[in-house]
Amino acid sequence: MKQYLRERFLKYVGFNTQSDGEHHSVPSTHNQFVFAQFLRQELVSLGFDEVQLSDKGYLTATVPATVDNVPCIGFIAHLDTAPDYSGDEVSPQVIENYNGQAIALGLEETLSPAQFESLNQYVGQTLITTDGTTLLGADDKAGIAEIITALHHLITHPEILHGKIRLCFTPDEEIGRGADHFDVESFGASWAYTVDGGQVGELEYENFNAATAVITATGNNCHPGSAFGVMINAQTMAARFHAKMPLKDTPEFSADYDGFFHLIGMEGVTEKATLTYIIRDFDLTLFEQRKRWLADLVAKYNSELKIGKLSIALEDSYLNMKQQILPHPHIIDIAKQAMLNLDITPIVKPIRGGTDGARLSYMGLPCPNIFTGGHNFHGKHEYVCLESMEKATLTIIEIARLTAIEQLQA
Repeated sequence: MKQYLRERFLKYVGFNTQSDGEHHSVPSTHNQFVFAQFLRQELVSLGFDEVQLSDKGYLTATVPATVDNVPCIGFIAHLDTAPDYSGDEVSPQVIENYNGQAIALGLEETLSPAQFESLNQYVGQTLITTDGTTLLGADDKAGIAEIITALHHLITHPEILHGKIRLCFTPDEEIGRGADHFDVESFGASWAYTVDGGQVGELEYENFNAATAVITATGNNCHPGSAFGVMINAQTMAARFHAKMPLKDTPEFSADYDGFFHLIGMEGVTEKATLTYIIRDFDLTLFEQRKRWLADLVAKYNSELKIGKLSIALEDSYLNMKQQILPHPHIIDIAKQAMLNLDITPIVKPIRGGTDGARLSYMGLPCPNIFTGGHNFHGKHEYVCLESMEKATLTIIEIARLTAIEQLQA
């Protein structure tokens, strides 16, 4: 199984599938569709049923049930990699029997346990890293490799009891659009799991409530030589506004269940400038308070201005899936028990971000998230442990088996 995972993963990361939030085509980049076409051919060759690729880049397939009257469940991963860091010409390094020392990534970069303590748990195991010039793509090509390997194992081992299983690989998850064209009704699953988490044992069914705020400063431009009493520099207005934001209510000072404001973009000229913030909080009441607080700060700032003005546009992105999953506790219980059966300690933790599963849960498909074995996503220090990928694969198989066992014992 490890050899299949290794071969698939190294093959998949060769596809540059970065999404692009500036493009509104679906998928946002053509390479995602190219990768989906490749996977479609692979699924057909491996004996999957009902292999379909939509014109929007959603790839679905089915593993037929080996036992009747068991709920259909699904496993979901995403095709795209993050636009945050280059995904072009990924050249992974395979480190056999990791010795616990710093790993050279080239260009004087290292992947060191002094900086990334998670490496200490993988001494003696096989790591796959970047070469220091790109991201790796374990987010979420590790998930894709694990789902295909697990479900192909079920196809070739019909003695394992399971109900009908559906898979879906979605485009554009990294830019928040992965569920935009997901057809929950035709997918036909009672519930699903995204395979998009980190270290071994992670099981997540809480995520941020999320919104975006765009604050626009409107000024007035003229020749600087005749600017007295006429020029209103929108960039200065925007900078002074940001200086009023709380210094430590930000991602770099936040952990666990802390929320934050995060300035993700600023641009402008004298005439007009914009500040783009993302707003995050696990608690819905606090989330709404954050949005109101920011709007009130804009209003207060405007009241202090003699000339010029700010405006704010707020847009919700996704909500905490916890409210949609808690009414279905057996979904979590099955995943926990599957891990325990494999001597994996479940690590139940909140997602300090979002997944396709958050939106899908509100679309009627309860969808918690399970681990892939990857670390340091979206950057040059990304890596994945091959043995962890194997454990994720076995967890998928065990979830499918336990779903059948639970129903048959009911």
